[in-house]
Order: sequence, then structure tokens, then C-alpha cells
Amino acid sequence: MFGPLFCKPGSSKEYKTGSWRSTQKPKFLQQNCIGCGLCKLVCPEACITGKEKNTYTVDYDYCKGCGLCAYICPK
Repeated sequence: MFGPLFCKPGSSKEYKTGSWRSTQKPKFLQQNCIGCGLCKLVCPEACITGKEKNTYTVDYDYCKGCGLCAYICPK
């Protein structure tokens, strides 16, 4: 099974990315979440947390905006 390489986001403040995003930011649509957890599994930054439907959240300070979560999402 594939998953994030790091267990906790933000282990180093050097990798915080929230400040360089100005025009386009990824948006997690909570109302569309079915709780499958695929987004959490594919996130290379481990910035998606949650365990069941409507509990998943994204730490946008560490999200790089790669789009893998949106690509894998069945919704």
C-alpha cells in the first residue's frame, strides 16, 4: 500500500508553503467527502488528516497543491 512518506506534517518550518500561494489554492469540499481515505493515502506531504466521512481536513500551510488528492477522489 502506498502512503505518505512522513507521519506528521510540518515537521520542519522550512517546508511550510502557505505563503507562496496567492491566486489559486486547493479547496477541500467537505460536503462531497465519502470517507474513503484515498486522498490521505496519496498525499505526499501527509497534510490530510481524518478517519471517517466528514472528518477529513487539509492543512493548507503544508499542502503543495500537487492535485493527487483531487485526481484519486471518486467524487
